[in-house]
Amino acid sequence: MDLFEYQGKQFFASFGIPVSDGDAVTTVDDAVAVADRIGYPVVVKAQVQVGGRGKAGGIKLADNADEVRTHAGNILGMDIKGHTVEIIWVEVASDITEEYYASFTLDRSAKKHLGMLSAEGGVEIETVAEENPDAIAKIWVDPVDGLTEAQAREWVAAANLNPGATEGAVDILQKLYTAYTDGDADLVEINPLIFTPDGRVHALDAKVTLDGNSTFRHPDYEQYDSSQVRDERETEAHAKGLQYVGLDGYVGVIANGAGLAMSTVDIVNQVGGKPANFLDIGGGANADVMAGALEVITNDPNVKSIFINIFGGITKGEEVANGIVTAMGRVDIDVPIVVRLDGTNADEGRAILEPHLSDALMMEPTMVAAAEKVVALAKS
Repeated sequence: MDLFEYQGKQFFASFGIPVSDGDAVTTVDDAVAVADRIGYPVVVKAQVQVGGRGKAGGIKLADNADEVRTHAGNILGMDIKGHTVEIIWVEVASDITEEYYASFTLDRSAKKHLGMLSAEGGVEIETVAEENPDAIAKIWVDPVDGLTEAQAREWVAAANLNPGATEGAVDILQKLYTAYTDGDADLVEINPLIFTPDGRVHALDAKVTLDGNSTFRHPDYEQYDSSQVRDERETEAHAKGLQYVGLDGYVGVIANGAGLAMSTVDIVNQVGGKPANFLDIGGGANADVMAGALEVITNDPNVKSIFINIFGGITKGEEVANGIVTAMGRVDIDVPIVVRLDGTNADEGRAILEPHLSDALMMEPTMVAAAEKVVALAKS
């Protein structure tokens, strides 16, 4: 789950990380009310989950109520890289002496948490990595041991931050690590982390991605889930409990397991096709789940054929086959389906599908053969 900036700041604040005072609003009048309450000057910031807000005119400084009214009116409804601004964040303007960058994410290859810290904040970290990689100080944290104060101090020194910012930076980095681990985040990023003329260090921006699979530990994350930006297909799939990501191709993909779903998307690409989606039905391939998956995919007008790629494990082949047959009787499908079924009781499953095979439902023995068939059908 990707959070808006204002949600990220609220998330950070819950772990004691200092952020600018402000509030999120959806109307011009409310923006003025917030600015009057927190005091001028203020910054009016578009809330969209995409970079480049400043260049697009989505971040403006305001010295009085009239300027807030003008900027809020201009920003609300603005299109920034295809994202319409429906929420703005109004916060106290900050004096800035220096801007830094700080983040934590997972380094899967090292099987440790990766922290990155740079004295060159305020720009995209990819730019810093490309133009001046030595400006990024990295630290790998063993999740068993965590981040100690001593490690944080060495890290700050390695990043060549202003000595006056050391205490504040060390404190924030430890809290940021706690937010990352205890908050079940995939990414926490502060860019910029600012050092002010009066010696304070605090988060001026917030980028947070939470692990959606952790919501059972965090009932309050429901508020974040409800505000996720999804297209119509993703909204429908989410309501059915399906793991779905919309793409821009024409071959619908249904698979069980994220790894197999990603491999299926890849193989469709490799044989010259374009996948319309990523859809993982997980361990359940019964009639209800399969019908829901087919409904979501067939509601996409760009889909010209459907690839059902199932490897039976706990879910047995005959259960999958019965699910497909029953689902096809429930859902209006006007594009051909190609099935590849393997794994536990695959022979029994294929035997169940055999009497139902036609120009509308086909079966292939391997992933490659099925991919080639489904792409050829889509193109024809």
